[in-house]
Amino acid sequence: MEILQVAPRYPPHTGGVETHVAEISERLAARGHDVTVFAADAGADVPDRETRNGVSVRRFRGFAPGGAFHVAPGIARAVRRVDPDVIHAHNYHSLPVLFAALGAGDARFVVTTHYHGASAGDLRDRLLSLYRPVGGWALGRADAVIAVSDWERGRLRADFGAEATVIPNGLDVARFADASPERRDRPYLLCVGRLEAYKGVQHAIRALADLPEYDLLVAGSGDYRPELEAIAREAGVADRVTFLGYVADERLPGLYAGAETYLALSSFESYGMTVAEALAAGTPCVVREAGALVDWTDRDDCVGVADVDSTAVSEAVREAAERDAPTAVLPSWDDVSERVAAVYQS
Repeated sequence: MEILQVAPRYPPHTGGVETHVAEISERLAARGHDVTVFAADAGADVPDRETRNGVSVRRFRGFAPGGAFHVAPGIARAVRRVDPDVIHAHNYHSLPVLFAALGAGDARFVVTTHYHGASAGDLRDRLLSLYRPVGGWALGRADAVIAVSDWERGRLRADFGAEATVIPNGLDVARFADASPERRDRPYLLCVGRLEAYKGVQHAIRALADLPEYDLLVAGSGDYRPELEAIAREAGVADRVTFLGYVADERLPGLYAGAETYLALSSFESYGMTVAEALAAGTPCVVREAGALVDWTDRDDCVGVADVDSTAVSEAVREAAERDAPTAVLPSWDDVSERVAAVYQS
């Protein structure tokens, strides 16, 4: 089968959608399919054309207002010039889905939306509102829509009347389950992700004042770091918060495994990949009951918080620290790629 994946970005650029597209693409290629990726992330740091782990990658130039949407009209023209069996576009919140829909022709067209109904900032929210009519048209053009969570499926039905098949993100379970815990002088809590206000790291920092027995490690980079550092000083916990910046993939499993509790306090997500990674490493989680993170609260190894004030978060941390993880099976990327291939063939 000839498969064309269309995405905003692709590795070595990092992120949840980038990981999702790479994992399924490489596994489909390993099964003998001819897989090509069109991505809207051309730049000086990556070649315009390359083959990565059996996947042909072609990158297109464009621009990304507010760091989002990835406007690269050349993708639509390029899609029209190829004749794959399936075109699979990723991430409703970025215009390559629209460009893929415009160029799809008679090919089977599949969209994995990674939809969370909001964006990180006023500019992105305004752009998302303007985009909704054409974004909705692109979803209506799809032969199949895939959501990565039950919450996302419900949101797609409510916002667009779209019926989606749920196929969650996968995980290299063994990579995290076999990790040696990182050792530190004091027990620590952990947050992982981009440093933006909506990710909610500030709530973990403020809760630390009620958790004197713990330090907090924050893995990730972003423009919100100076504000987070100021919040740590104001809360009187700056000496117990360590900003690690970018953390290499090789270190992450051990960081998860060494933490007493992992905190995911984002105001919106379409899945919650870092929660899955922490659980696979044997670390229970505190998750905010917002967006798709609410789906994780059905598990015994996660404690949900509807409120993110310091008292609620600190109490949830102490409750989660007494729990074991993982308490239920986590999906692997092999499982996910098989289910995606079944959608292609249906």
